[in-house]
Amino acid sequence: MKKSPYEGLQDKVRKLKLPKIDVWKNLYPNKDYVVKIEIPEFTSICPHTGLPDFAQILIRYIPDKSCVELKSLKYYTIAYRDIGIFNENVVNRMLDDLAACCKPRWMEVVGEFNARGGIKTTVTAEYGKRPCER
Repeated sequence: MKKSPYEGLQDKVRKLKLPKIDVWKNLYPNKDYVVKIEIPEFTSICPHTGLPDFAQILIRYIPDKSCVELKSLKYYTIAYRDIGIFNENVVNRMLDDLAACCKPRWMEVVGEFNARGGIKTTVTAEYGKRPCER
């Protein structure tokens, strides 16, 4: 089988240049409230086959002083379309980038990747202390 041009790039995942995620000032920093963002049409590239991976990404967070600006998040997620990256690395890289830009009290990123070869993958990563479930 021909080697994918995306193989061997996983060691560089943390250093990939991706679009900046902007934030805006939270006017209610005194309240704990959850923001839920759903990205139902996420795509990236399988680093082994070079074929597209499709997923739904769910982001939930409790903001502190700032909130994620959605237009910049859209451009950020679109950039993954051309990146050969494992599912686990997608979710962890997103969490790192989002937490760094908005510094939430708590954040969770879940990637539900479509079945491939009869196997569906769901990856969950968290930042901060998990709030009490309501």
